[in-house]
Amino acid sequence: MRKIRLLSLAVLLLAMSAAAFAQVGLSITIAPPELVAYSQPICPQSGYLWTPGYWAYGDEGYFWVPGTWAEPPAVGLLWTPGYWGWGGNAFAWNDGYWGPTIGFYGGVNYGFGYGGFGYEGGYWNNGAFSYNRSVNNVDVANFHNTYEKTVSNERAGNNVSYNGGTGGTTARPTAAEETAAHESHRPATATQTGHQQAASKNHELLASVNHGKPPIAATSKPGEFSGKGVVAANGAAAETKATENKAAETKATENKAAETKATENKAAETKATENKAAETKATENEAAETKATENKAAETKATENKAAETKATENKAAETKTTENKATEKKAAAARSTKNKAAENKAAATRSSENNATEKKAAATRSTENKAAENKATATRTSENKAAASKAAATRATENKAAEKKATATRTSENKAAHAQPAAHAQPAAHAQPAAHAQPAAHAQPAAHAQPAAHAQPAAHVQPAAHQQSAPRPTTAAHAQPAARPQAAPRPASAPRPETKAPGGKER
Repeated sequence: MRKIRLLSLAVLLLAMSAAAFAQVGLSITIAPPELVAYSQPICPQSGYLWTPGYWAYGDEGYFWVPGTWAEPPAVGLLWTPGYWGWGGNAFAWNDGYWGPTIGFYGGVNYGFGYGGFGYEGGYWNNGAFSYNRSVNNVDVANFHNTYEKTVSNERAGNNVSYNGGTGGTTARPTAAEETAAHESHRPATATQTGHQQAASKNHELLASVNHGKPPIAATSKPGEFSGKGVVAANGAAAETKATENKAAETKATENKAAETKATENKAAETKATENKAAETKATENEAAETKATENKAAETKATENKAAETKATENKAAETKTTENKATEKKAAAARSTKNKAAENKAAATRSSENNATEKKAAATRSTENKAAENKATATRTSENKAAASKAAATRATENKAAEKKATATRTSENKAAHAQPAAHAQPAAHAQPAAHAQPAAHAQPAAHAQPAAHAQPAAHVQPAAHQQSAPRPTTAAHAQPAARPQAAPRPASAPRPETKAPGGKER
């Protein structure tokens, strides 16, 4: 069976070649080999995702692309592996891609979480990838974002590597996988593409050479096919060791021949070297002398040039310093002028402000003094007017009181004189004349108005005392009805009437 397959591959190689990566690759009628069984190398860095190994097709037939840990092009993206699919008359390769969800990858069981549909190796959580330790080889001492969930496809095995056709998987895309196929995708990164190209150039990875058990089944990082991170396929150790031993023997033989040839060549080279050394020494001595002469001339010229440059530099520095000093002096003079002008302006402004303040203060003082003087004069005039008015009122009251007393005394005297008639000369009661009405006392003149003090406002005009009312008239005795006349003796000759004086000294 193996011979027939190898023969078919040889015939196919004569007819065509195909690219390893294509959305739909070149049609191939020979099915790819079963998947390689191997263990997963340790994850080199947090954030890397596992991309399983697969069979690709090149100029020499199928070759194994080792599984490897790859860095996604962006946080949150997952890897959907590529797969071979039977199209009815040939096999075609469907490229893998990066996307937010896992799509359809033919139902091929690649192992390590890729059991044929979906992915159970981990998930993104707040920008960090959480690894399922049951299917991923991670260092738990350095990886803290891990968990453990048992799945059936822990390791890759000798599983069928294609979908459809004779012996292939019969899986069909689910509704979720068809939706994922229409999402935004990113192709394999440049690192992944370089990893595949390196595998295509490694003769040991050809299916025709390793017979399904490549010595490099998986690597820790893309493109690293040697070193600690390389894992061989299960059962490939013996074949690999024999190949290594044969290579070592061949290399030893080649090294021995190379050593012999090297010894012979070394003797010839030594002699030639000695001859050449003598020639070289003579040439070097001559060259050294020439070079010394040239160097001396060059040094002399350099010294002269340096002296000239130094002098020019000093002159330039002196000119620069003079210019700077002149500029500094001008700037200082301008600054002093500005400062003096500002000081003068400030002094003038200060003097103006002080003069204004002094004038305002003097005006305020004069206003206050004038107002105080006016108030004092007004108070003085008011006091003088009040004193004059009080004095005038007291004088009038005294004069009026004296006049009233005098009038009262006068009336009393008159009334007494009027009533004191001698009895002998009294007229009969019936004919007695009433006492003459006493004339009222002369009107008392009001006291002279007191002259107001100089400049004093006159006090309220003192009304003269009301005209002194005449003393009450002496009450005239009521006309008494004459008593019954006594029978008098015959009337003698009438004697002359006694003269009476009316009050006031006038005769009646």
